[in-house]
Amino acid sequence: MPQRADYHPEIDCGDHTLRVLDYAASQKQPLTVRFAALGHDLGKALTPPDVLPRHIGHEMRGIAPLAELCRRLRVPSDCRDLAHITLVHHAKVHQALELRPETVLRLFKECDALRRPERFRLMLDACLADARGRLNFEDAPYPQKAYLKTLLEAALQIDAGAIAAGCADKAAIPATIDAARVAVIAAGKREWQRRETGEPSGG
Repeated sequence: MPQRADYHPEIDCGDHTLRVLDYAASQKQPLTVRFAALGHDLGKALTPPDVLPRHIGHEMRGIAPLAELCRRLRVPSDCRDLAHITLVHHAKVHQALELRPETVLRLFKECDALRRPERFRLMLDACLADARGRLNFEDAPYPQKAYLKTLLEAALQIDAGAIAAGCADKAAIPATIDAARVAVIAAGKREWQRRETGEPSGG
């Protein structure tokens, strides 16, 4: 299946997938990350011919084939689950620097990153392999990984229990916790942007 050459100089989806897997293996990533690398673009096989070489919506199209592959091969649940969130969310990770703080929090929640941060970090390793598994991109910068790890660490510092205990309106607890997490994510985003531009902190 062809891809846009401006994003994928290697053009062929199969070639790209093998490059992603090779990169993950070269970094000695665990089996979970390597399996996620292998399955992240399965939906591209189902892209309608009339829209090629674009693959709009390939993430959602890949869910059923990935589930069937995991069922047929009896893939371990940790491999299956990491492959699923990588397949569904890798495009959002690639766009992380442009996401609003509310969208970043939604990404964390959809990936269950607040309860399972280590799995989210493994997904970032798979996304790094995806970004570098392209012709002439093998050493390309990928700040999205460090950026999202930093924002996740900030979100994890929020004491949800303390917020809940101090909230008089119990129905407002989830929204209050979310607001606190969005605030620290926004602060982390601003600090990241300051560092990138060389602006002094507090300027």
